[in-house]
Amino acid sequence: MIRTTRRMTMTKKPFPSDLEIALAADLWPINKIAADNGISEDRLEPYGKYVAKVLLDETTNAETARKRGSKYIVVTAVTPTPLGEGKTATSVSLAQGFAQTGRKAILALRQPAMGPTFGIKGGAAGGGYSQIVPMEKLNLHLTGDFHAVTAAHNLLAAMIDNHLHHGNELRIDPRAIEWRRVIDMNDRSLRNIVVGLGERMDGVTRQTGFDITSASEIMVILSLATSFKDLRERLAKIVIGLNYDGEPVTAADLKADGAMAVILADAINPNLLQTLEHTPALIHAGPFGNIATGNSSVVADYVGLEYSDYVITEAGFGADMGAERFFNVKCRVSGLKPDAAVLVVTVRSLKSHSGLYKIVPGKPLPEGMLQESPSDVEKGAENLKKHIEIVRNFGVQPVVAINAFPTDFESEHETIRRIAEEAGARVAIHRGVAEGGKGTTDLADVVAEACDDVSDLKYTYALEDSIETKIEKVATKVYGADGISIAPAAAKQLKRFAELGYSHLPVVIAKTHLSISSDATLKGAPTGWTLPVREVRLAAGAGYVYAICGTMRTMPGLSKSPAAERIGFDENGVMVGLS
Repeated sequence: MIRTTRRMTMTKKPFPSDLEIALAADLWPINKIAADNGISEDRLEPYGKYVAKVLLDETTNAETARKRGSKYIVVTAVTPTPLGEGKTATSVSLAQGFAQTGRKAILALRQPAMGPTFGIKGGAAGGGYSQIVPMEKLNLHLTGDFHAVTAAHNLLAAMIDNHLHHGNELRIDPRAIEWRRVIDMNDRSLRNIVVGLGERMDGVTRQTGFDITSASEIMVILSLATSFKDLRERLAKIVIGLNYDGEPVTAADLKADGAMAVILADAINPNLLQTLEHTPALIHAGPFGNIATGNSSVVADYVGLEYSDYVITEAGFGADMGAERFFNVKCRVSGLKPDAAVLVVTVRSLKSHSGLYKIVPGKPLPEGMLQESPSDVEKGAENLKKHIEIVRNFGVQPVVAINAFPTDFESEHETIRRIAEEAGARVAIHRGVAEGGKGTTDLADVVAEACDDVSDLKYTYALEDSIETKIEKVATKVYGADGISIAPAAAKQLKRFAELGYSHLPVVIAKTHLSISSDATLKGAPTGWTLPVREVRLAAGAGYVYAICGTMRTMPGLSKSPAAERIGFDENGVMVGLS
């Protein structure tokens, strides 16, 4: 058979690994990165030569952030495959593309968790020639913010058990304690544990467990706090469980909030790094994308807008997940409104949504997905159309960014372009992974153009709505569900939260990220389904109520052959295996 079109990129020699590219990078001292972008030396706290914290002060707020008139851009995506569609790489590419076109940009991204780095997912520094460096520091510890969150979280857990041991003056019901422990590692054996075993002096015996650190409410608090004062107030409001009268018990009741704030005093300051092309990147906080907000910190966005003309931030998973929470939760807290939303799409993601192929992490893509087939792309296009609709319904200008892979064909890209333009979105192809900023200049131009149009953020629900109404509006207006079905236990929890005065809080819906629906097997843009709400929980410190709509794992496990087996140093002392 003679092909009528060609693949977009032909690789003539093996493409170097992300780690090889990162280790070969010419990094600039971080004080030069800061100085070139107007960040004064007295606001820097260096962590080595290439990383620093940007210190907050009382002038860091929404007003100072908006004063410069900078453009605010969120990067989201279609419903991803288990492999991800390259949102971080696209974010880095776009920032470098802005610089290539003479525009001043700063990235504001989440910090990756170490657990997935040693598991299947790998790190989250971007990819190829669109990475944040030093990538090994980014993916491993960085400045210790995750460890600070872990310590603060576990201090509260320790003080709960200590209170039980010493007489339980607050009359905490051990069966109603929701506060577990956390660790920044994938370890399924810690999901359910019993503490207090042994002698009487070893504590009160009860069942509990561990979550991964990124699932901690404190991580969300770190991401949503608008100042250190706000952080302290949010820590005090954390509800750890109920007493025997069914009343909430807080961290302030346990007198733990002050010590927790002390542990987090440095962690509130965003971390400054750089891309391979020396564009500044603020890396801060890393809340889970399915049970939490899935967004980087408010304060990092404030700092970025204070010092740059374009700030690019990323929301976890698809527009139905991280972007919905970005708009409905984070923007409400920050007081900021985005000027454009970049919607990342790949050929493989739409082929996956055709229902013809199954992608399994750790295994090669199905051979059929690598064949030229615009019709397969067309069959999966309903997912793209739905995500464009989601963004437009928030009143924000959408730009579809086609993340080009070497296995793609021009005909497939042109199919995506046509579909996106017919849905009312701007479109650009980028090749930032292979080419860096110069492969993303077209996308930068299109996004800048979109930012000049008027966006008027519209929330899905009013804070005055009941919690049930808020959940229903997200389900029907964002996901496209017919309605919601509330389990009896969830109905009781909704009633109780209303009685306790939490009805005014926004909502987060914990569901699968592999479908717009609550069923991971439903591809495309499912219709004719109902969102099942089986449980409702309170995150009073973070400032939202979250509905559990499916089975959520808050402590991942390692695969049979985790990445940790391949990470180490070679005979020359050079790090290997990190990706």
